[in-house]
Amino acid sequence: MMKDEELLAKRLSELSRQAFHRGIITYTDFLNLNEQSILHALPKNSLYTEYVLFGGYDGAERQMAAFLPDDALSLRCRYGAEQEREGGIPPEGELFSDRIAVLEISPLHAKYADELTHRDYLGALMNLGVERGKMGDILMDDPKALVFLDAKLKAFVMEELTRIRRTSVQTAEVDFQDFSYTPNVQEIKGTVSSVRLDALLALAFSSSRSSLTGLIGAGKVFVNGRLTTSNGCHIREQDIISVRGMGKFRFAGQLSVTKKNRICVLIHKYI
Repeated sequence: MMKDEELLAKRLSELSRQAFHRGIITYTDFLNLNEQSILHALPKNSLYTEYVLFGGYDGAERQMAAFLPDDALSLRCRYGAEQEREGGIPPEGELFSDRIAVLEISPLHAKYADELTHRDYLGALMNLGVERGKMGDILMDDPKALVFLDAKLKAFVMEELTRIRRTSVQTAEVDFQDFSYTPNVQEIKGTVSSVRLDALLALAFSSSRSSLTGLIGAGKVFVNGRLTTSNGCHIREQDIISVRGMGKFRFAGQLSVTKKNRICVLIHKYI
């Protein structure tokens, strides 16, 4: 483990300790996939409490962690037992309702706006001094974008972000409680010999198994936020596989088995 990863592991353990001893919910900044994997890999004796991850919507890549003392753990169970409200956030998202803000950034005059990219929005926010850990996912919805942000910075960004490249922009808050997001996905059907990580990667990214095993060994593949280095890792229905620099997909499940005993599967690739 590198030094910065060791520091993060100690910080995560300390937040869990504070939650346990002080009886309060403690929160991290937004964690990327590698940082989430470090959290998942912490030994049990380093954690004093349970934790949950949430990034503002179901399936978010960058997520905050909340460490839950016993009282909050019972609250989590209560939320989990309730039926999720139609069109609203997942039940556990209630724990983050005052921690995550959703901002819609759009051009003042769409007709004359530059074609802004994810990098443009990210760069504009970082130029304001907003650290990457204070930002969650940035969802592109041309000609606007949705940005997930540490709620403490909401007012600052809404006041200060007025221009991206040569485009004048306006920022509005989206009601976190009622926010819902359905990602655009490409359905991919195909056959595999087994529901292994390397086989599904080859199907999702139209490459051979051998060309993708290097990505797994290089630590670029995550299953549900956990770093995975085994080619033969068995994938379960609804698992989300993310590959750095290539994208992510959800394994929607098995459809049937062919006469040659190959498995027909369905993948939802995020686009």
